[in-house]
Amino acid sequence: MQRACAIVGDGLAGFVAYATLRHGGVEPGEIAVFGTDPDPVSAWRPRAEAIRQRHMRSESDGHCYPRSFPGLAPREAVRRRTVEPLLRTVCNRYRPTVAEFFRHVEELRDRCRWDESFRGQRAARVRAVHGGFEVDERGRFQHVLVATGHPGLAVPPELEGDARTVHAYEPHDYADRVAVVGAGMAAATEWLNALDAGAEVVSVRRREPARRPLNVPRPLFSKAGLASFHAAGRAERAELLAGLGEPSYPPGREWDEPLDQARREGRFRVSAAVDGQAQVICATGFRRGFEHDPLLRRLVEEHELETEGRWIVLDADGTVDALSDGERTLALSGVHAQWSYPAADTLVGMKYVARRFLRRVQGCRTR
Repeated sequence: MQRACAIVGDGLAGFVAYATLRHGGVEPGEIAVFGTDPDPVSAWRPRAEAIRQRHMRSESDGHCYPRSFPGLAPREAVRRRTVEPLLRTVCNRYRPTVAEFFRHVEELRDRCRWDESFRGQRAARVRAVHGGFEVDERGRFQHVLVATGHPGLAVPPELEGDARTVHAYEPHDYADRVAVVGAGMAAATEWLNALDAGAEVVSVRRREPARRPLNVPRPLFSKAGLASFHAAGRAERAELLAGLGEPSYPPGREWDEPLDQARREGRFRVSAAVDGQAQVICATGFRRGFEHDPLLRRLVEEHELETEGRWIVLDADGTVDALSDGERTLALSGVHAQWSYPAADTLVGMKYVARRFLRRVQGCRTR
């Protein structure tokens, strides 16, 4: 029997898509979620814990609810009996704690009945068939959203196998002398963590990081900015996306003051290379590109899909044009949907794709 929808991936992008489908009237029995852990934050939680992250970087729309408002601020305002979260969300400066976000995910998971659709199986292949898609040999589906997440942690080749090396997203403590490789949000967080632990810190980086509140420039979240991005040629779009991968972290006194103090004390400096530090923390993010994801690489090879650099070419709504029509849909969400939405790996970006996927499902002639 062919179900309406399959979500390949058990992380936040898949969870956001599921909540959106349920909000749109799709029943749990019409959806199959393929993954290995029913907890939607099972991959993200240990990373946040490893870097001691306390607040989300996302702003007021940084939640998993299908609708933008109300978000987490009203909920926190009621729980704490204060209007402060509401005042901060008006000016897009509300950032919930990580603990608040985890509570939100757990409650929404129960409400939308995620576990009823969850299959404890990792999907290795999505293949187009007449009227839909086959996911491994576990069923046929009219509409498939692939949200397999980041394809693994990135470590510079010269540091692989170095006994001093640990990735920032892996559990670790801090030595007395620490080198932090990278200059993005995780690196900046680790500078402060290691300094708080009493370490001397060397920031190893090739260039100065950008300072911006979000991981992409704010105009790219707007309709006008997104329209301009979609109108760009393929080479130009790939170049822009590659540039967005450069490191950044937010401006603000909470970052600058402790770093300035540590510089004055001789406990923080910048270097172009690792030297004699006792510990090397690689805050170098994730591997980039569909080639590092076995399912996506196979999908591209078997269906001869268009690519540009490390991206699969998608329509503006996150769908693969060659495999989507009035009867079936194949869409990507999360980091692999950047061709459609530059901030696709944010909660806002995940909702952008999820809402358009829902429209395709609702508009299908045969559902």
